[in-house]
Amino acid sequence: MLTFEWIIGLLLASVALSALARRVKVPYPAFLAIGGMLLAFLPSGPSWALEPKLALALFVAPVLLDAAFDTSLRDLRNNWLPVSTLVLVAVGVTTVAVAVVARWLRPDMPWAVAIALGAIVAPPDAAAATAILRQVKLPYQIQKILEGESLLNDASSLLIYRVAVGLVAAEHMKVREFVPSLAVALMGSLVAGFLFARVWMMITRRITEAPSAIITQFGGTFMVWIVAEHIGLSGILTIVAYAITLARTAPARTSARLRVSSYTVWETVIFVLNVLAFMLIGMQLRPIWSGLDDDVRFKYCTFAAAVLAVVILARILWVIPYGAFLRALKAQGLLPAHVIPAVPSLRRGIVVSWCGMRGIVTLAAAFALPEAFPYRDLILLTAFAVVFGTLVIQGLTLRPLILALNFDDDNPIAREAAHARTSAFRAALDEIDGDPSEEAEILRLEYRAVLLRAETEPDGGVATSELPADPIRRRAIAAARQALLSLRRTEAIGDDAFHQVEEELDRAELSAEA
Repeated sequence: MLTFEWIIGLLLASVALSALARRVKVPYPAFLAIGGMLLAFLPSGPSWALEPKLALALFVAPVLLDAAFDTSLRDLRNNWLPVSTLVLVAVGVTTVAVAVVARWLRPDMPWAVAIALGAIVAPPDAAAATAILRQVKLPYQIQKILEGESLLNDASSLLIYRVAVGLVAAEHMKVREFVPSLAVALMGSLVAGFLFARVWMMITRRITEAPSAIITQFGGTFMVWIVAEHIGLSGILTIVAYAITLARTAPARTSARLRVSSYTVWETVIFVLNVLAFMLIGMQLRPIWSGLDDDVRFKYCTFAAAVLAVVILARILWVIPYGAFLRALKAQGLLPAHVIPAVPSLRRGIVVSWCGMRGIVTLAAAFALPEAFPYRDLILLTAFAVVFGTLVIQGLTLRPLILALNFDDDNPIAREAAHARTSAFRAALDEIDGDPSEEAEILRLEYRAVLLRAETEPDGGVATSELPADPIRRRAIAAARQALLSLRRTEAIGDDAFHQVEEELDRAELSAEA
């Protein structure tokens, strides 16, 4: 009963912290980190254990699927150069820099352990960056770059992490012995994710009841991760491929009622998983901290502070010179025409370099280390310090920094959404054209008003009708939805505009079913 009371209390406290974070316009993981730290030093607090092997599956799999489901392949392709450099080079630079500093401070630490630590703290967190980016007007390209990075850098860093942990476990095995199996795992994971999605859609297409469908969504996510890990593939890449494949086909197969319900449940679960991650890591830190004497505590804190500084500086020292180099090549006319749009300005480079908040993936990777892993306590403490430090230092200052840089209003999503509404409701009008009924005439007047609003007020959206439900309205909405799916399929609009208008059509359809 006491455990149940603690769970209720901590969840309610997390809701209060999240509300406070929205009030002061900072990412809610920053306040969760503060709550986790307070829990770590609470003498009479709970002490719950979680099997390390469960951590990545429990925390990373659903968070990764949620992020990948909303990823736009068009935007990833358009921003492939900056995204790939952040995913590959920035993660690699951070990993190596942290490993070198860790070895310098602790010469007895094996290189594989130091690299594992670097990979743990390398990937920035999607939830923290998104929470900030939703509050400010930021150029669309920067948003897409950061979203693409936050999805794919988890895969790159956790692959390095997996190799390093494997080398520690194998002791005498060489890196070159991992390379062939790793290459097979990379390609196999992408293929497996695609096939899992196809098979899963065939199995679950007849499940339309919301509770059953949502349970199977989560069950499928965990099952794909577990199967991939059991057959030697990368759970991260498999989940990413699985989610992106689902995202391209699920909208046409999913009813409005189920989609609205599942989106709400997934958003809630992701929040609860963030809460649990910070709570559990706080509980793990308490016995570690209390078991150290003052001298060792000082050494651990010095080590953690040094790693935190390296993590922040490594990103800055890569992003800013990289942008300056591209601008110099552009000035000399040495860049191909298709690369020129990807050249960042100094202001954009500053924002990208400061968007380095760490979060749930770092915590889960640290927690997932085997109990007997060398320096596990030090790595746990350091990982939490990096998450806490980046969320507080960068998370609390990012919004003022963006406002101070005064970016121009750049909102192609509104323009694309207006175009999508126009095409969708023209298709709806065509569907009911020629119907002589009074209901059809009322609907035509309503949809003409929607078209006019789309042309004059791009952010206006679609008003939900208060008129009685009727089959004509549902038929018209179905035609509008097919037009919207066609626009996305041909990449005339991006996924952001697609999901925005899709939500508006869902509300209209639910109103028509009332």
